[in-house]
Amino acid sequence: MSLFQRLLAWDAAWSRRLRVAERPGVLRTAAAMLAHSGDSWFWFVGLGLVWLRGDAAWKMRALVALVAVFVTAVGVMALKFTIRRRRPAGEWGGIYRATDPHSFPSGHAARAFLLAVLAWGMGTGWLAVVLAVWALLVALARVAMGVHYLSDVLAGMVVGLTMGGLTLALMG
Repeated sequence: MSLFQRLLAWDAAWSRRLRVAERPGVLRTAAAMLAHSGDSWFWFVGLGLVWLRGDAAWKMRALVALVAVFVTAVGVMALKFTIRRRRPAGEWGGIYRATDPHSFPSGHAARAFLLAVLAWGMGTGWLAVVLAVWALLVALARVAMGVHYLSDVLAGMVVGLTMGGLTLALMG
């Protein structure tokens, strides 16, 4: 077995250990809610409302975040359709499985970590702390609900951290 095959086997084994999608209970319910909380439509609506209702500083933050979320999504989709790694088998997350059958990298993890980095860089204090914790929980929830492998969310985290850093650098 090659090193790459061993890494994939390790990835699949750890992803199975973290999985709670087939186990009813509070942990599964929390994981499902967290997994959905990173959906792009939710963030587009939320950031749109911040832009509509916020003062000038919040309007600018929302606009930067909206553009960064969109650019990150395009980059993630390009990677997904280049790499074409199939999602783990499972029933949960039918909408994701139907509209986006590829899992690497995780767009939810990329988006969550992008938003956390932007919050830190834009000096939003308590919100930055909340989004940093939330980002990690979203990434883990995507594995727990069986729509991603652990390596998918780790790669998504790297994409999100990178895109957040680039966005902040461009804001100068």
